[in-house]
Amino acid sequence: MASTPFSQTSHHQPRSKSLPCKPHPLILQCNQHLGSLETSDANSPSSSLFSHKLTGLQTLHDCVEKLVLLPLTQEVLVQERQEKWVDELLEGSLRLLDVCTVAKDALLHTKECARELQSIMRRKRGGEVEVTAEVRKFLASRKVVKKAILKALENLKATVKKGKVSPSNKDHQTTTLACLLKDVEVITLSILESLLIFISGPAQSKSSNYWSLVSKLMHNKKVSSTQEADQNEFSNVDAALQSFVFHMTRKSDNINHLQSQLENLESVIQDFVEALEILFKRFIKIRVFLLNILNH
Repeated sequence: MASTPFSQTSHHQPRSKSLPCKPHPLILQCNQHLGSLETSDANSPSSSLFSHKLTGLQTLHDCVEKLVLLPLTQEVLVQERQEKWVDELLEGSLRLLDVCTVAKDALLHTKECARELQSIMRRKRGGEVEVTAEVRKFLASRKVVKKAILKALENLKATVKKGKVSPSNKDHQTTTLACLLKDVEVITLSILESLLIFISGPAQSKSSNYWSLVSKLMHNKKVSSTQEADQNEFSNVDAALQSFVFHMTRKSDNINHLQSQLENLESVIQDFVEALEILFKRFIKIRVFLLNILNH
């Protein structure tokens, strides 16, 4: 199995008709997983869609881990260790860890604040002043999370190198491996970036916050329960809590609904965190394998 050659099935490199080589099964599997992730519907982001994509990323990186452990892969990496694309591969593995960490931290911070708010709501039912104060704390914490996400996205944009991978060695095995690993990094960063934006919620200018909030609340009342389940739980909670603070809903009647939304948000966060923890461990293992191979 280790002696089976790679094949030019990467998205960036067309298959060479002059090379009647048989694709390695792991190359085919990785490309299939990449294709599946790329064709996922990104026009209507939802928590269920991101759960599906995170699971797909786990499967993809499990396949990449097996690919990196192939003797043929290790041979290519050792031969190319001084090349720029290998350095970029290592830099990319760090970027994946960094972005994954930002997403986990944002989720855990939001979860902790949501739990504190739910606790206040249960203990001080009817005490609108105390609950409102805690709601304001939650909204303030969300601003902190959004600011951290914005900074992470700006840093990511500044560090990611765009363009095709161009190994100096034009051997088809080397080119196929380099382009495939780059494709994996690109699709992974793209999904994690989209997840960060989803967690942050839609950006709004201060001047339009009030009326956009009213519009969102009126719209939420019209959608069906099925449609509502596919919306952004983070922005839904933000909007509901802002309406609570601005007295656009009767507070005494809205506590139960707010608690339900917070519980739903916490469930979504837990699913995301568990998926990201699995991914983080995959990223660590693959990076360690790469470093061991290159330092051997």
